[in-house]
Amino acid sequence: MSRSTLGHAFVAAALASVAMAVAGCQGGAARTASLLVELPDFCNTPDGMALCPDGSFILSVPNFNDESSPAVLVRVSADNKASLFYKLPVLPATGKVGPMGVARAPSGDLYLADNQYFNGPGGKPPRLGTSRLLRIVVKDGKAADVVTVASGFNVANGVTVHDGYVYVTESVLEEASSPLTSAVVRLKIGEEGVTLKSPLKDDPHVITTFASYTKQYLFGADGLAFDSKGNLFVGLFGDAVMFKVTFDAAGNVVSNTVFAKVPWMKTCDGMSCDLRTDKLYVADSVLNAVLEISPDGTVRTLARNGDCGKAGKKTGMMDQPCEAMVRGNTVVVSNMDWPFPNMTNTAHEMPTTLSVIPIGGR
Repeated sequence: MSRSTLGHAFVAAALASVAMAVAGCQGGAARTASLLVELPDFCNTPDGMALCPDGSFILSVPNFNDESSPAVLVRVSADNKASLFYKLPVLPATGKVGPMGVARAPSGDLYLADNQYFNGPGGKPPRLGTSRLLRIVVKDGKAADVVTVASGFNVANGVTVHDGYVYVTESVLEEASSPLTSAVVRLKIGEEGVTLKSPLKDDPHVITTFASYTKQYLFGADGLAFDSKGNLFVGLFGDAVMFKVTFDAAGNVVSNTVFAKVPWMKTCDGMSCDLRTDKLYVADSVLNAVLEISPDGTVRTLARNGDCGKAGKKTGMMDQPCEAMVRGNTVVVSNMDWPFPNMTNTAHEMPTTLSVIPIGGR
C-alpha cells in the first residue's frame, strides 16, 4: 500500500489482541452484508457518507490507496447508481486533499473534513495544523464552489451538523500527549474563514476532549452522531470506547462519560444514529463488522465477516468498513479497504464497494 512507511504507531502496532475471537462477539452476527454498489475504477478508497432527502447520498473518496487517482466526491443515487459529483481542489501547500467525514447542512451545502495529517515531508505523517473544514456550495444539485470554513486542524475526521452548528472530530489534538488527547470542535453554521489557534487545545471552538490509552492506534475521536434527544455520541477509534456528551439549554457541555465498551469491540470508526430507535450503528474496521449499540449501552454485532478477498467483494462482504450510515431500513457500509497490519482485511483489491445490511423487521 502506498503509505506502508507511515512511521506512526497507528499503522505499525502489532494488534495481537485482534485474534479474531469470533466467540467473543456477543449475540453473534445476526445479519449478512450484501452488495449495494460496485464503485467506478476512479474510486480506490471510499470513506464518509452524507444522506440526502431523496435517498441519494454523497460519498467522500480520498483515494489513499493510489493517489494517482484524484480525491473526489461521488453521488450514489436513490436507485444505487454511482457517478462523479465533484473533483476536489487540492491544498496548495501540499498539492493534496484528503476528504473524510462529510455532512449535509439544511441548505443542501456539504461540510467536508480535509485530512492533511498524512502529507508530511516525504509523504509521512505528521503534518500538523493544515487540515481543514470545507463547505461545498451546492446549487441546483451540483457542486458550485468550495469555501474554507476553518483551517488549523491536525486530523479533521468525522463531521456532523446539528441545530445550527457543525461538529468535527479532531483525532489528534496534541500529537505528543500521553495519554493521547483528541477532541470535538464546534463551529456555528455561517462562521467561515476561521484560523484555529495554535496550540489547538487552546482554541475556544474545542468544546470537549478525550483521552486515549491504547498504544495500538494513536488516533482518538473519530465517528460522531446525535440522537433524537440532542445527545452527542463520539467513538474513540483506537480505544474502541463510545462516549456520550450532553449539553444544557445554552449548548454548553454538561457531561462527557463512557457510554459503551466491551472487550471484543476493537475500533470505533464512522457511525450514525437511527433517530426512530436511537440505536447507534458503528463500523469496527479491525473486525470487518458493524456493531449496534442500544440506548442502554448494550453492544451487539449486527453483521461481521472474515477477510473477503476479491471474490467476496462480488457478493458484498464487508472489506474494512469505515462508516455505517442508516438509510431507511438498511445500514449502508463504506468499505475503505486500506489495510493496516493485523486487521481482518489483509490486502487492497479493486473494485471497491459499498455494502448494505437490513435492520428492519426485528
